Amino acid sequence: MAISKGMAIFSAAFLCHLSKFQQSLPDCAMPQKPRQIIHLDMDAFYASVEMLDQPELRGKPVIVGGPSHRGVVSAASYEARTYGVHSAMPIVAARKLCPLGVFLPVRMARYREVSEQIMAIFHRFTPLVEPLSLDEAFLDVTASIMLLGSGETIAREIKRLVREETGLTVSAGVASSKLVAKIASDLKKPDGLIVVPPGEEREFLAPLPIGRLWGVGSTTAKAMTLMGIRTIGNLARLPLPLLTAKFGASHGEHLRLVAQGIDEREVEPEQEAKSIGNEETFEKDLRGRQVIERELLALSTRVARRLRRHGVCGRTITLKVKYHDFKQITRSVTLPVATCDEGELYGTVKTLLVKTEAGRVPVRLLGVSVSGLAAGEREGQLSLFAAAQKKSGKQQGLHAAVDRITGKYGQQAIKPATLLEGEE
Repeated sequence: MAISKGMAIFSAAFLCHLSKFQQSLPDCAMPQKPRQIIHLDMDAFYASVEMLDQPELRGKPVIVGGPSHRGVVSAASYEARTYGVHSAMPIVAARKLCPLGVFLPVRMARYREVSEQIMAIFHRFTPLVEPLSLDEAFLDVTASIMLLGSGETIAREIKRLVREETGLTVSAGVASSKLVAKIASDLKKPDGLIVVPPGEEREFLAPLPIGRLWGVGSTTAKAMTLMGIRTIGNLARLPLPLLTAKFGASHGEHLRLVAQGIDEREVEPEQEAKSIGNEETFEKDLRGRQVIERELLALSTRVARRLRRHGVCGRTITLKVKYHDFKQITRSVTLPVATCDEGELYGTVKTLLVKTEAGRVPVRLLGVSVSGLAAGEREGQLSLFAAAQKKSGKQQGLHAAVDRITGKYGQQAIKPATLLEGEE
């Protein structure tokens, strides 16, 4: 099943109303069907984005975390993992294990940009999307089944759209609970899909090692191993009094439930954003007003494009500065009219910059954010504030053209000429 953009917009609106209607009804008014929850987890997300932007890196051991010896690994490609490299490992240790690896700095702004594209795809299928991080989320598609098909059908379509629209792969787990869906999504990476039918949760979990369960850390796992518990099935067969005696009443009861695949937690949708912004910490402190202004232009450009992608404009502009000594300050101003234009944002933050020590004092971090959000531009539509802002049709058309190009080819495809200075 392929979903067109028009159908996706209709489906999202319909499902949003249907979900709210179902939630408003008393429990007795709705037949209780097993929930259909999908856990979606991008494959080696940061490393995959780097290989997407630099195709020559494909097939190589890519390690994201920084070119210096400081810090830890943020992500490792599957090629790098064969050397034993994994997330949270010190960069020094990763270099010893994989000396020929390609070590790259973290580009958080780029990962957020791609993440927004992915989350937008998820929202086409249900309003009940609970992001856990930039690269994974839970979706409750129970109310979507009558319109879009089974949980498996929806998961396959999401996987297709993510690959088609971003060039990346995502692994999925489909089950009646968040716990089982998350475990399932991790078992067949990369690009996997595992469906656990209702009623088969305990059978699915039984052969898996106990370390797969939430709430079983290394200390608990060691204690269980000494008790002869190595699989989730072993744990599920233990009498509750034994578990509570060993691990306490609350934790023991929790372990007993999750070992049987019982997890009643709801998918909790993300709250509407109150602000949109970007910030960046620099590996080397910035010195000089011109260098700082250049970075502010880059940040303002990214924030403006994010605003338009979300279909909003904002009135309150905030500049965040962290100096070399870690002292942090913010400066804000509220405009008379909301904006989502990069030129206006940049001009505003430049005036705020004058009220800081930046340029005279080395700067470690810069951030630009916009709050006081309201509906505005989206996909080239005229802003609700267009009359007040007296924007020309030419400027509106320029925004639409730029956003189409960056939406298809990424933020680096088109940028202000000032940001091209010094690039090869």
